[in-house]
Amino acid sequence: MLVGDKSYQTVWMEESSVFMIQQNLLPFEFKIHECKTYWDTCMAITDMTVRGAGAIGAAAGYAMAQAFLMSRKKTKAITIREARADIEHTRPTAKNLFYAVERVYQAGLISPENALIEAQKVATQDARDSKKIGEYGSELINKKANILTHCNAGWLAFVDYGTALAPVYLAKRQGKKVFVYVDETRPRSQGGRLTAWELHNDNVPHVIIPDNAAASLMAEGKIDMVIVGADRIAANGDVANKIGTLEKAILAKEFGVPFFVAAPLSTFDKACKTGKDIPIEYRSPDEVLYQTGIDGNNNKVRVLVCSPGSDALNPAFDITPSKYITGIITEKGIIKAHHRAISKLLAENKV
Repeated sequence: MLVGDKSYQTVWMEESSVFMIQQNLLPFEFKIHECKTYWDTCMAITDMTVRGAGAIGAAAGYAMAQAFLMSRKKTKAITIREARADIEHTRPTAKNLFYAVERVYQAGLISPENALIEAQKVATQDARDSKKIGEYGSELINKKANILTHCNAGWLAFVDYGTALAPVYLAKRQGKKVFVYVDETRPRSQGGRLTAWELHNDNVPHVIIPDNAAASLMAEGKIDMVIVGADRIAANGDVANKIGTLEKAILAKEFGVPFFVAAPLSTFDKACKTGKDIPIEYRSPDEVLYQTGIDGNNNKVRVLVCSPGSDALNPAFDITPSKYITGIITEKGIIKAHHRAISKLLAENKV
């Protein structure tokens, strides 16, 4: 996507270094972060310098390739196994991470050069799949539509294009009048910081709303549809996504608003029969207790916004049961959130 007059991907690799947009600085500063070793890339995934299912997957694939490039022949087997474990422990919920690591690991057993080639294929496929999701998803959007989204599943969350926002971008280019309601998405505010930044950057009309404003807006008929992303989709169609997605799905069902999930096949996990089998990441309470922003002098500041001495619980994701989902937008088309439809789709594509 364009930032100013220059085209960027979210994450990429040059020689043995992984480069990525430093998302923790957005929307106040745009900067590129370099990871010289696989461990640097692991840290970038852990601290959310790079985040979003597809971008995490691509970064993890690159990290696995870095590990092969760094390995010494005498200790190769031990080093690579340890590196793989390190990478897979960075974020537990996003299926794309494990999908990418497995592909690159198997390729790397042939040669480090093969690992690098496979990592690039993972990243290229992620961008290509996101573009197709945009094409299928845009068919669901009327000539005039008000769309609610939660968290960030735009191009910053993938190598390019994104999932939930890809249909919005294409619909705009098709001349449709789209307006996006952006959930602020506490505690890290990926909606208010990242989705809003993306939409502003692409001149898409939008407004940031409190996370708890969706019910009243739906009751007033101001939201025509909801599109969100996913970090993992179980075999029965249950979806893990950013915390707060479940309540939006319940509200959409109550008010008759179509609720769509946009995700590539790499997000589906046949090993998870239902959402109960999906591991949920719990992050630091500090993300709830503190907020980071800039002061009047453009200096970065971190402030306590909760009662001093109180603790916080910070589940990063929740599970939306398939019964609340109108459909899943994939790079192969739109399917029902049902185990038979998912099983058929994955079988046809040998996933």
